[in-house]
Amino acid sequence: MVLKLMDPDEGTYPCVLRSCTQLSDDETGRKIHGRVVKLGLDLFDLVGSELVEMRRELCVDEYDRETTEKMGVNRKVYWSSLTFESSSNGDYEQSFRIFNRMRTERVEPDSVTVINLLRSSVDLKSLKAGRCVHSFIIVNSLCEDMALSTALLTMYAKLGSVEDARALFDKMPQRDCVVWNLMISAYSRNGYPKESLQLLMQMVRSGIRADLFTAIPAISSVAELKSLEWGKQMHAHVIRHGSDYQVSVHNCLVAMYCDCNCLETAKIIFDLMTNKTLVSWSTMIKGYVTHDHSYDALSLLTKMKSDGFRIDSVTVISVLPACVNTGALEQVKNLHGYSVKCALNSLLSVNTALLISYAKCGCIEMARKLFDEEEVDSKDIITWNSMISAYSKHGDWFSSLDLYNQMKQSKTKPDHVTFLSLLTSCVNSGFVEEGRECFKEMTETYGCLPNQEHYACMVDLLGRSGHIKEASELINTMPFEPDARVWGPLLSACKLHSESRLAELAAQKLMAMEPKNAGNYVLLSNMYAAAGKWDGVAKMRTFLRDRGLKKVPGCSWLEINGKVHEFRVADRSHPKSGYIYSTLENLELEIKEDEYKSSKDFLQIPICVSEESF
Repeated sequence: MVLKLMDPDEGTYPCVLRSCTQLSDDETGRKIHGRVVKLGLDLFDLVGSELVEMRRELCVDEYDRETTEKMGVNRKVYWSSLTFESSSNGDYEQSFRIFNRMRTERVEPDSVTVINLLRSSVDLKSLKAGRCVHSFIIVNSLCEDMALSTALLTMYAKLGSVEDARALFDKMPQRDCVVWNLMISAYSRNGYPKESLQLLMQMVRSGIRADLFTAIPAISSVAELKSLEWGKQMHAHVIRHGSDYQVSVHNCLVAMYCDCNCLETAKIIFDLMTNKTLVSWSTMIKGYVTHDHSYDALSLLTKMKSDGFRIDSVTVISVLPACVNTGALEQVKNLHGYSVKCALNSLLSVNTALLISYAKCGCIEMARKLFDEEEVDSKDIITWNSMISAYSKHGDWFSSLDLYNQMKQSKTKPDHVTFLSLLTSCVNSGFVEEGRECFKEMTETYGCLPNQEHYACMVDLLGRSGHIKEASELINTMPFEPDARVWGPLLSACKLHSESRLAELAAQKLMAMEPKNAGNYVLLSNMYAAAGKWDGVAKMRTFLRDRGLKKVPGCSWLEINGKVHEFRVADRSHPKSGYIYSTLENLELEIKEDEYKSSKDFLQIPICVSEESF
């Protein structure tokens, strides 16, 4: 272009300067810089900004003062572009260093610069930095700027400082729909659902029309409160204001009704949706799983795939518990294969969910394989806890302890879940002394305060091994009132060791806490029967009859060739029940024969007694 005697203008040089930056061509950049200054084109904002960017990238140590002094561009625009670039490139601390240089150069920052600093504060997760920027705004009388006030409110909301956000909100002279939405969302996101809904009512009374961004946090607040009545009112409010046209609102409504134990309404909304997204399917599947509708969840997953939707990591994690609940190991394997094929297993959360599913389905070796495939440094506390918990549920104390020691060597600090898994392993393996040591290490070494579940494990461990008095003393030293999880194991231990006096106390506590749990009455009734206290047996049976209580029978699942079979106690509903029971009778006979042979062989063993024994 220059060789053809054509002069580049202010529209050409920004592209040339950007090319020098991308190619890291410092020499050419300096030549272009000189030509720009010679022609006076650096007076144009766009040229000046690109010049600053190039000098910053190619010669950081020189660009700040040299370029600033030689440029005649609007200095505020220049500094604003610098803070914006630093924030956009992820160098958030650099934006504050630039701000300090602005103050040194006596350049007053404009609102754009201050907003960039507030964004950097959020990205740095630094409430202290955000408050410093707020102080600057107050000192420089910039509070009247609506954009700045809104940015400040956003900063406080995202950093979880709800009190500061509300104080700022109350002082704002003007509040548009955006400001109200920010404050409602701040309450909802930070665990204040009631305050969120109260603010929504204030918003409506003040005459501000709610929109889509009002509805979503408000519905989430209702879901957190699990209030179906408020949920219906919110649903009607959304329809009345025309916010129900968005699929995101429908997804929130489905999730809300699921959380409020109203699956039928959630399913109706889901079925009426014409523009379902991946989130819609995942939300409904999760709702089914949460309410133990595992077969419905798996059926919906099949329909989702037949409708052409690709399963993502969230769907996989949501549906895996349904596979575990139904004992569908083949389905777990299918989801595992799909995750590998689509590279979803590269996500630690998916890998951990698969690990837990395999362990609960009894495939502890496959769970360990998934655990070992993860790099040591990439394993988080959830992964370690999941594998330790898997071993504890399988009664493998030594593997649990070995993993626990490896976890400590990896410098991952154990938490209350880790110790709960270890204590559970001690209970399942009957290691009393190891359980005592574990409980002591949890409190004294790591400062983890035991909760109801930890105490329940210790009571169960001590009670099973016959240390009922020690278990009772432990309950008396608890810093809070023991609940049914603690009294239940004590009652079971009392039945095991025929400790009727303490059993009556535990049973009374349990009946007060769980008056509709028939299992507590049955357990105490059996204890009375074993002790010959038939008056007590009659009393318990009367309680059960008068209150219409029945003990829920146990249930087991077994997967054969991809089909899940369900069995209950004395169940003959299975089409092959006759064959099943005849097989069980044969097994029973074989076991008895083996026991007879073992006892006969034992009696035939010669016993040699030396004279010294007498």
